[in-house]
Amino acid sequence: MRRALIILALMALTGTGAANAETLTLQECLTKAAASSRGLRASTHDVAIAQEQISIARSARLPRVDLQAGYTAQLDPQAVKFGNIVQETQDARYPFLNLTIYNTLYDFGRTGAREARARLRRDAAQFSHLGQEQDLFLEVVRAYFGILAAEKLVGAANDEVVQMTAHQKTAQALFEEGVVTRNDLLQAEVRVASSRQNLYGALNLIENGWLYLNYLTGAPASHRADLQEQIETPPLPDQQSVPDLSKRAEISALRAVVNADEHAVKEAKSDYYPEIFARFGLDYLDNSKVREQTIYAATLGLKVNLFDGAAKEARIRQAVESRSRDEERMRDLEERVRLELSTAQNDMKVALTRLKVAEKAIEQGRENLRITRDRYQEKVGTATEVIDAQTLLTQTRTDYFRSVFDLQVAAARVKRATGEL
Repeated sequence: MRRALIILALMALTGTGAANAETLTLQECLTKAAASSRGLRASTHDVAIAQEQISIARSARLPRVDLQAGYTAQLDPQAVKFGNIVQETQDARYPFLNLTIYNTLYDFGRTGAREARARLRRDAAQFSHLGQEQDLFLEVVRAYFGILAAEKLVGAANDEVVQMTAHQKTAQALFEEGVVTRNDLLQAEVRVASSRQNLYGALNLIENGWLYLNYLTGAPASHRADLQEQIETPPLPDQQSVPDLSKRAEISALRAVVNADEHAVKEAKSDYYPEIFARFGLDYLDNSKVREQTIYAATLGLKVNLFDGAAKEARIRQAVESRSRDEERMRDLEERVRLELSTAQNDMKVALTRLKVAEKAIEQGRENLRITRDRYQEKVGTATEVIDAQTLLTQTRTDYFRSVFDLQVAAARVKRATGEL
């Protein structure tokens, strides 16, 4: 009866008891996460914003057209004096219109540098988006294999409950025969309760794992499915070779930022150079006192700033400092990625070693439990030895399952470090 209750609790918490449960693969979870992530959708707006900055920078190559119109009412009209004669030169109230077309013909590379910087910033935003996608995929991998590992732990914990319950019955029978003391029976009952607590803890791991995986994939919190076990033994990477970090999106993003800083320095230096421009103007003023009310004018000119309070020098220093800052950030990121890669490779190596050790230890643990249980039934062993043997077997199986899935996660971390996940 107790075993049936445990199985029912397992089915209720995991939701895998339905015969028609959906089967999910890791690739399907990754696809759903990429399509539903609000964080990724937000970063696509960053890319779009950076793209529009290119259009803003490019607009300096096109003419600027300004139109101004209005109506002026003066207290007294403007007038000139010729001795004692006063002659009005304009009406007291008049409408006016001004149309100006201004075009920069040449600015010594200022617009080109601004446009190149905007383009590189757009590239950096795209690479950052890819980096966020890789981070999301790694979280999905952790959640996916976390659920699979928790399901295996539930199986091991459930087996322990069954074994401890059987041992409790044996202790009960021997106690009733007067062969063992009540201490053996109490010890067995306590161990059964402890095994059930471990089972419920493992069930809770599955439940929390599904909540997190559903959040990542955009599924309802109550959604459950059968996860396909895609257990592979990935080959160990060569730790002696120089890692290829060219596909790591974050490094590419910072490299684009550094190149953009180079163009920012060029743009700041171009403030010292003049600007050649063309201007066409139309000025209309309704004035009954003059003959020509509409004035047309065209100008070809050159303008240069002679002094701006040392702002130009400050902008150059600022651009140089920004470039130096981003160069240091890029070098630091490269070192951190190499550390991340080395750590993941070490974890893969250790997980493989743990896996091989645990495979043999499980068989030894099962044999040890069988011998210990037989000895107890023959009244030459103790209840403590039986409980210790079962605990050891459960721990060994737990270590094995965790090694299996730790290996998969470590392999994903290696791919994440190299930007290939």
